Amino acid sequence: MYFYINLRHLRAFIVVAELGSVSKASEKLFTAQSAVTRSIHELELALGVQLFERKANGMLCTTFAHAVLFRARRAMQELAQGFDEIRNGSKRARNAQQSHIPLILYNNRRLDAFIKLADSGHMPTVAKALGISQPAVSGSINDLESNLGLVLFRRTSKGMITTEAGEMLAFRVKRALAELRHVKTDLSALLGTTEGRVVIGALPLGRTAILPLAISEVLAQFPSLRFSTVEGAFDKLAADLRSGDIDFIFGALRPADYALDLTTEALLSDLMAVVVRTGHPLTQYVRITLEDLMGFQWVLSRPGTPSQCVETSDLAILRGLLLNTDIVTAISAGQLQYEIAAGVLKVLDIALPNTCRAIGITMRAESHPSPGATVLMEAIRRVAADVTHVNSAEQWS
Repeated sequence: MYFYINLRHLRAFIVVAELGSVSKASEKLFTAQSAVTRSIHELELALGVQLFERKANGMLCTTFAHAVLFRARRAMQELAQGFDEIRNGSKRARNAQQSHIPLILYNNRRLDAFIKLADSGHMPTVAKALGISQPAVSGSINDLESNLGLVLFRRTSKGMITTEAGEMLAFRVKRALAELRHVKTDLSALLGTTEGRVVIGALPLGRTAILPLAISEVLAQFPSLRFSTVEGAFDKLAADLRSGDIDFIFGALRPADYALDLTTEALLSDLMAVVVRTGHPLTQYVRITLEDLMGFQWVLSRPGTPSQCVETSDLAILRGLLLNTDIVTAISAGQLQYEIAAGVLKVLDIALPNTCRAIGITMRAESHPSPGATVLMEAIRRVAADVTHVNSAEQWS
């Protein structure tokens, strides 16, 4: 859950930081100087740091203020772009940095209700999560729609479904809140403590060995960090990455032209291997051919051969089939390295050409990782560099 920062206080902070004066900020915001001063004071209390040095010639930003300002501007740019997109009915904003952000979008509670409803589509679930009544949730959504002049949800028998405008706005609001979630961790890093929560999109070719080792290494050095992994198909993880729900993806990389808004960093390569149970008839062959392989049933993560009888990406099911039948699979040996090392599964001596895949980190092109995500990626790079990648039972993926 992201660290709660009052968006109205943050708005006042940005203006004071840019103008260097409470009085000038109050004029620009059309509010009393006392209200601006109170916003700054409450923001400093919430963050636990001093944001300004009060001088006779104005308000001077501290180092902490510059860190907050960086995230705050990125968050506000996302909100501005979101409003610009729904106002123009297009995902391509004309000039998001200059767009006006309506005051309704500075209301944390309404935004929280909006995001939770966009994710769940179920108003009772949102009400329970926020500890408020269903009419209160409905009122927040109605206020948001009324002020924006747009329908954000379609009311159906299956629940609340976001409209196109709702989807565009939810995407930008999530990214804005993701930036604010990193504010507290950025400040902690300046104070010498690396903490917070890191969310990793974990693909099969990364999560068996490298990711656990990297997390263990980081936890030993930074015990205050918390980690969450999200598993799934790459396209789903990429969508979560774009919306700010996860920090980065680790695993098999997609081609460079997959998406212009994502960047990739290759760390090592991987070859697929043919794996069977120890004692399988194929282990008795002196020389194995592709024709020999076609004489057995296969389990694969995706359709591919006439002999395939099971399609699954669930490693638990795959292990059970391999250990208890004469079924054959083609997979990165690293995903089954513990079973191979224990001697219950075996890699056959047959090469699978054209199955080399790059493994590494995928990020949003314009993202600025949190300190926790940064140290974890550094650990992943170190662990990957130590891996001796060979096409054998000892290869890691």
